Amino acid sequence: MAESVFGTGTARICAVVAASRVADFRALVSKALRESPTVELRLDWLANDRERQTALDWLKRLAPRRATFIATCRRRIGGGEFAGSAPEELFWLMKAKEAGCAWCDLEIETLRELPEQSVEGYAIPPKVLLSIHDFRRTPKTLPAAKIRKHGGVDAIKVAAMSQNLGDSLRVLRLARDSGQVVAIPMGEIGLPGRILSLRAGGALVYAPVGEATAPGQVPLREMRDLYRAHQLTAKSRVFGVIGNPISHSMSPLMHNTGYVTARVDAVYLPFLVEHVGEFVKALPELGVNGFSVTMPHKQTIIRHLDECEALAEEIGAVNTVTVRKNGKLEGSNTDYVGMLKALERQMRMQGSRVLILGAGGAARAAAFAVAKAGAEVLVWARRDKAAHELARAVGGDVIRRAALRKEKFDAILNATPVGMPPHADRSPLDANELNCSLVMDLITRPLKTKLLHMAAKKRIRTVSGVDMFVAQGIAQWERWINTPAPEKAMRSAVLDKLQAEEKRWR
Repeated sequence: MAESVFGTGTARICAVVAASRVADFRALVSKALRESPTVELRLDWLANDRERQTALDWLKRLAPRRATFIATCRRRIGGGEFAGSAPEELFWLMKAKEAGCAWCDLEIETLRELPEQSVEGYAIPPKVLLSIHDFRRTPKTLPAAKIRKHGGVDAIKVAAMSQNLGDSLRVLRLARDSGQVVAIPMGEIGLPGRILSLRAGGALVYAPVGEATAPGQVPLREMRDLYRAHQLTAKSRVFGVIGNPISHSMSPLMHNTGYVTARVDAVYLPFLVEHVGEFVKALPELGVNGFSVTMPHKQTIIRHLDECEALAEEIGAVNTVTVRKNGKLEGSNTDYVGMLKALERQMRMQGSRVLILGAGGAARAAAFAVAKAGAEVLVWARRDKAAHELARAVGGDVIRRAALRKEKFDAILNATPVGMPPHADRSPLDANELNCSLVMDLITRPLKTKLLHMAAKKRIRTVSGVDMFVAQGIAQWERWINTPAPEKAMRSAVLDKLQAEEKRWR
């Protein structure tokens, strides 16, 4: 792999500083330097020329000089905030050189306005990163190969919005063993590609210290300490989770915390996937070794598998896929394991009476888990046909909503999405329908759903979805990594995140 023109290690993670006022600019620069020696200064984000000059005067006095500063004063025509002309942009880049910036980012729109389309002879920072942005789409023809056609350019950056996984891959290919190309697939679909770009051989990856400056950016601390993008190599194993939506998933936090704690050379990424077939086709190029499956793909994925464990096939839902060395895909279901572990800590399953709410992939795993443990299963779901199919599959019965107030259960399990944000104020059942000893909600966010709050008020024992979520994740981790998982660290990471979120919501 060619060495990056920006150096090695954390130097390949560029901390992005963007603020409208000098006070915030200074604070962010100081914070950035504690995380990475490479810092992009978004001069175009500063409110006016006075703020820009004050910021650069402060930078000039900054010591020690053990950092690489990239000055950027991107014009609006190139997707930035600077309202000035090309000569005015060059003026501020010259000022940035005087302040000690070794690199500058010059957008291609400005380069095209210069005589002979060259920066040679201008007193701007000595190293030039030519940037090409498309915030709407990924162009059919990507221009990285033209780097040497522009005079005075030392590296090139291509950032394009990914509308599908294929777009992300095309941008990612530009990074292959170049050391001179910064390849950035933008948007949520492109997020995994951002992280994998250094693994592919890209020169640099951007991560904001404060506010994000482009769609799909990963915060600096996460990029460095959770995803460890700068440490990824061709030997690093790649895992992930597919779903739609996916941004809410805590699986990347849980699994990557496990890798960091156990010092495993691997990364776990969130893939926003609309079409499962497109993702499966991209697996070899992405180098994926295994992936979790969440809504709405737990049942759809089955037809793309080469092998499926008998229990997962019986359940009719897969949440774990292992990619074998020969490329074949094997499906399994660890939701089942997680469910059983979470419930058996709280109650005796044999002979109990359990109500399952829902009939989707999670509900099927729950129903099979409790049925095989010896419980009587009753199913209620809005889709009557699906409810009957599930009840028949586990030897249980369907129950009508009107009967719930009169019936008694040992446990009620919510396997529907009712109660998830942005509708966290909702519950799948009313308080007078909770005639049971235990209520478990498979929803992990919020930590205490409205359903669990209602149950606690009635002094009914409650089980959070976190217990099942962590248990199924541990089973995945050990299946893929073949060593005991650092369960305590993984559980703490998830709980800390959820508790912090709840504090912000109050």
